[in-house]
Amino acid sequence: MDRRHMLVLTAGACSLGLSGHAFGQAYPDRPIRLTVGFPPGTGPDTVARIVSQKLVERLKQPMTVDNRTGAGGQIAVQGVAKSAPDGYNLLLAEVGSISIAPAAFDKLTYDPLKELIAVSEVARADFLLVVPTQSPVKSAAEFVQAAKARSGRTNFATFGAGTPGHFGAELFAAQGGFKIEPVHYRSTGDAVTAIVAGDVEGAFVTTALGSAQVKGGKVRALATTADARSKLLPDVPTFAEVGMPKVDFSSWLAFFVPAGTPEPVVATLNRAIVEAMRDPQVKDRLEESGFRVIGSSAADAAKMVRSESQRWGQIVKATGFKGN
Repeated sequence: MDRRHMLVLTAGACSLGLSGHAFGQAYPDRPIRLTVGFPPGTGPDTVARIVSQKLVERLKQPMTVDNRTGAGGQIAVQGVAKSAPDGYNLLLAEVGSISIAPAAFDKLTYDPLKELIAVSEVARADFLLVVPTQSPVKSAAEFVQAAKARSGRTNFATFGAGTPGHFGAELFAAQGGFKIEPVHYRSTGDAVTAIVAGDVEGAFVTTALGSAQVKGGKVRALATTADARSKLLPDVPTFAEVGMPKVDFSSWLAFFVPAGTPEPVVATLNRAIVEAMRDPQVKDRLEESGFRVIGSSAADAAKMVRSESQRWGQIVKATGFKGN
């Protein structure tokens, strides 16, 4: 190779290296949109708004939280999955729309494992088995006993078909050896109203939502799906403590970007998110709201999503459920 060709190749390599560095350094240079598939005031929205405040400080750009609600978060996921992979379309999604929906719905318009990149798992919300305060049932064991003695199926409220509360209830019933009749409500408010009124026998609600209802005397908590008792409700035992260790599901929340987003951009976002999750103010606010704070690497987040998709796929298949 002559000297002229060597100089051209060297210059080209340097140019590529510099352009990659410059691209990484330049991002972000305009506002970022963070899409959430649930209404203001819900758990995912709470996490999005708390974390986004710190991301603005670290990324030095404005961030708009876009509540694109509907279909249990699926509309939001579809919108981001089909958007430009440039780092300016960020998604905060949960287990239902990412790991449960592909197995539960035939006509899903996106493939999360192919069309999205997991940036970081940020938080988990464990679930409480709750019953109306007027219910004679005082423990998880009594709930199972009463369900088995019932001639028909046990009515169980859910916040929608295909949600973790829905299939978590199916998992609980399978472990307890009884049958449930899922009653799907269109909104969280309607479901909570039904539980408080005694229109259903029970439900799974997140600790983030249920702790206030329990402390307010509106519902009674029998057990938690967490691996340890919640600081918010220390008197509520875990399912492992009551002899049902396989009832251990939770609703995780993770940040995603569209597939094809450059690796330097993903790395920048992950670094900012992990730093935000380590911030004492963020940790305190989320833990006070009933969440477990995570803040994982992108590699660990991707591994978690694959594992959860496999697990929930098996649970959904066992129920025989198929939605349109």
